[in-house]
Amino acid sequence: MKNIFVGNLSFEASEESVRALFATYGTVDRVNIVTDRDSGQPRGFGFVEMANDAEGNKAIAALNGTDLGGRTLNVNEARPKGDRSNGSGGGYGRKRW
Repeated sequence: MKNIFVGNLSFEASEESVRALFATYGTVDRVNIVTDRDSGQPRGFGFVEMANDAEGNKAIAALNGTDLGGRTLNVNEARPKGDRSNGSGGGYGRKRW
């Protein structure tokens, strides 16, 4: 299974439109557009799970940099949750300038 990050999504993008875009490259198991937990509004990114790694790689190569709803998509393999290399995290004690 290939977990794919899709960034720079239009706020009007739906799970159906993202699924249709990726389905041309293979079987899409799941689409999740991330929303703000307080407002419920889309946050401009999401994840697509594809059943086959080869199909997922083909979709990444074909769709990265393409346009959906007037926005250029950033499509790449999703990193596992624990693999955040920039060290920035939310939480308490963070200074706000």
